[in-house]
Amino acid sequence: MIIYIRNMNKGILIVVGVIFLVIVGVVGWQTLGQKDQVGTKNSSQNSTSGTITNNQFQNPKKSAHYESNTPAHGATLAGVPINVVIDFNFDVAKGSSISIANNGKEYGVGETLIDSNPLAMRRNIDPNAPDGVYKVSYKACWADGSCHDGDFQFAIDRSRTSEFVDMRNKIEVTINLKNTAFDLQNLRISKGTKVTWVNEDDTVHTVNTDSHPAHTYFINQNSRNLNKGDTYSVTFENAGIYPYHCTPHAGFMTGSILVE
Repeated sequence: MIIYIRNMNKGILIVVGVIFLVIVGVVGWQTLGQKDQVGTKNSSQNSTSGTITNNQFQNPKKSAHYESNTPAHGATLAGVPINVVIDFNFDVAKGSSISIANNGKEYGVGETLIDSNPLAMRRNIDPNAPDGVYKVSYKACWADGSCHDGDFQFAIDRSRTSEFVDMRNKIEVTINLKNTAFDLQNLRISKGTKVTWVNEDDTVHTVNTDSHPAHTYFINQNSRNLNKGDTYSVTFENAGIYPYHCTPHAGFMTGSILVE
């Protein structure tokens, strides 16, 4: 009996010891996770220049009737967007507004405009806006006077211009659509350059400004269906970055033009 009790006590001590180690391990991992979360949050708040990482973006808030926005939430751009556009599935009305802020400073320029097709509103951004993370806060109002708030973030990181093919100081540039891709996916050009797309594939392609399927960011960059051999041209007069895609292959056939 004594031996049994001693063995039983020994077993209890072992079980207690294992439980203690498990608790210590869990608490340790939770503490490390909290430190990582705080570090990420602080990094996001303090970032004003340099390389931007995806974990610096907070979750977006979508208003009622929201559909999409350009720049996309979490996008890191090699240049300043020409404007911020937000798309809805309901007519936007007077009282709607967009703020584009970095570190508490407003970089939205001019008034918030509602498109003639009132499913989108937009606001220009200061072309000299610095690198960093931008928070877009918007108020979308309807004809009945009700308004709903939303927000999203994007970043500007000019170091990414190294990823672009430099074709500045050329009068005209050709982009071939072949093998279901734009052969010059990221292109850097000068103001006034004419860009011509040529479809070399047997399948139909398009050249459409973001977002998909609203196509509202730069409305002048929306082609018809392009069959093999068809061409489409746009002359870019204003500095900024122009993200676009092929609508039939929107999930992977994308491009971007940086105009300086």
